[in-house]
Amino acid sequence: MSDTEINNIRVAPNFLLREFECKDGSRQVVLHRELLERLQALRDALGRPVIVNNAAVGGSPHSYHLRGMAADIRVPGLSPAELATAARQASFRGIIIYPTFVHVDVRP
Repeated sequence: MSDTEINNIRVAPNFLLREFECKDGSRQVVLHRELLERLQALRDALGRPVIVNNAAVGGSPHSYHLRGMAADIRVPGLSPAELATAARQASFRGIIIYPTFVHVDVRP
């Protein structure tokens, strides 16, 4: 299987599994179903692409990113503040606004 085929599997109408790959080169994916469902609901509500731009995850060994329960996202044409408002409406439980993206998660 070529590198372009690895994780090139549609997991929701607007998301491929490869969008959630670890950025450390391992291509590993851990993806919680609720995160995917909420991201798809957000995309449907906005009618615009939701870009997952998770950086290489470092820091806390208890990070929601490592459990597949968090994503760093951006939406072309929306400010992080506007995106955070939409994320609240999509029922994400954790929302952190950064200068160029928004962290969303489905923490318990």
